[in-house]
Amino acid sequence: MKRNIILFFVVITGFVLQTTLFQALSFGNISPNILIIITASYGFMFGKHYGMTVGFICGLLTDIFYGDVLGFYALVYLYIGAANGFFHSIFFQEDIKLPLLLIAISDFCYSFVCYVLLYLLRCRFHIVFYLKNVIVPEMVYTIFVTVFLYPCILLLNWTRADTGYHSQQER
Repeated sequence: MKRNIILFFVVITGFVLQTTLFQALSFGNISPNILIIITASYGFMFGKHYGMTVGFICGLLTDIFYGDVLGFYALVYLYIGAANGFFHSIFFQEDIKLPLLLIAISDFCYSFVCYVLLYLLRCRFHIVFYLKNVIVPEMVYTIFVTVFLYPCILLLNWTRADTGYHSQQER
């Protein structure tokens, strides 16, 4: 129950930060994707099912407030949460390299899938332009923010602070 309450506040705070503060701090109309950080973090910290749930909630918030089609972002975030959940077995709280790598890959995949489904299918073939001006800068900015935000998420959610090892019963 405590984890769900923390999750609610983390998702709402992340959504508000992404849509207000980080929009004001955008560079060249590029802002970090806080919801990807949250979805990926919960995915590899707590497993595939939890990652899918968090991803669906984050995507649904994006769909409700900014999407053209209800469910598009929810499905994309859901798959990202599930994919990160596969790395739960090799997650250790002391290691920040794996979370940074997974969040970078998640952000790249999110942006690429959005490009393919929202632009490429409309015959807009400017992949190099989109890659150079949107995907890579957003990924770099998201990783920069992850360095500061991920330890906060970890601190709020970690129940066994003594080791990074999860027992088989906790999975």
